[in-house]
Amino acid sequence: MGIRGAVRNGWARARGWGAANPWAVDIGIALLVQAAMTMPFVVPRGPELEPATWPAYGLTALTVLPLVWRRRAPFAVLLAIVAASTLYVLALEGPGQPLPYTGLVSVYTIAVLSPPGKRLATVVLLVVAVPISVWLNTRSVRELTFSLFVFGAAYVFGRLQDARQREHRIEAERAAARERARIAREMHDILSHAVSLMVVQAEAGPVAVRTAPERAEAAFEAISATGRDAMVQLRQMLGVLREGAEGTAPREPQPDLAGVPDLVARVRAGGLAVSYTTEGGVRALPAATGASVYRIVQEALTNVVRHADARTADVRLSHADGVLRVTVTDDGRGPGAGPGGHGLTGIRERAAAHGGTATTGPGPGGRGFEVRVLLPVPSTAEVGR
Repeated sequence: MGIRGAVRNGWARARGWGAANPWAVDIGIALLVQAAMTMPFVVPRGPELEPATWPAYGLTALTVLPLVWRRRAPFAVLLAIVAASTLYVLALEGPGQPLPYTGLVSVYTIAVLSPPGKRLATVVLLVVAVPISVWLNTRSVRELTFSLFVFGAAYVFGRLQDARQREHRIEAERAAARERARIAREMHDILSHAVSLMVVQAEAGPVAVRTAPERAEAAFEAISATGRDAMVQLRQMLGVLREGAEGTAPREPQPDLAGVPDLVARVRAGGLAVSYTTEGGVRALPAATGASVYRIVQEALTNVVRHADARTADVRLSHADGVLRVTVTDDGRGPGAGPGGHGLTGIRERAAAHGGTATTGPGPGGRGFEVRVLLPVPSTAEVGR
């Protein structure tokens, strides 16, 4: 991890800690502001200036104390700060401050957290209070201009922060929706494939018991193997969900391209004659792309088993010109066979997620059904298959 990554992770951890401990953050901000307001009291003062007294310093602490509640009641905190600051100016002749720290923090907080009515009231209060404060202090246009500028900047920065937070919330909601859709696709593919094979094999079992007992035994073993595989994959997914809540889980611990031959073998054991071929030296794929290829083949074969009434199917993976072509063809009833569902939609969504395309239609010569998927792949590290 580079320096930038470490800094980014550090800031993310700090934000997470701050969100979990708002009181500690607000107390820390109040202490930091108090430290800044202490400077004029500890820096040596000229003999022509009024001495810095303990009562004056205590009153500065009184103006800072409301910041501890700045998130709970931002506008009330601003009113308390204005009242305490006015008392400081009128009752005591203490050291001035180079910046109105407490007011700036309060205005920023109101701009971030408060509804439009409170924000409008804050602007009106500033338009009235700032000129009065300048008149009580130096009565100079320079101070008036500077004060209006810094308070305006604090308000603008607060509104920008609010917009940024809203954008992050929207993006988080979109990410959550994408993750829900991904999980729904995974669950659909796992369960639909397993249940379809188990149903087909179970329906063939009673007939095989009477006519070919050895085939019945193979069918029951296939049912058991299919169920165990589905349970393993579901446990993996549930583990991702549990660990993902803590931010520690990988996002794609699913089967990959290397699992396609075993997938074909399981479907073949269920009675469908499935062939599997590769062409062009299929290249190594990123984990997410490999998982999607596996799921695409799985869903296409599930549709064949459930709807096509086919005797044979062919799975073909070919690579050429930086594109992986995935083709699943059967000799069944063709387009329109069987009810509609989410399977083909899921195949198209998976292809689109990797910058590819998916099309479906009649097989060669107009017979059967064919799923055709094109996926761009990186031009690195060929693996023999």
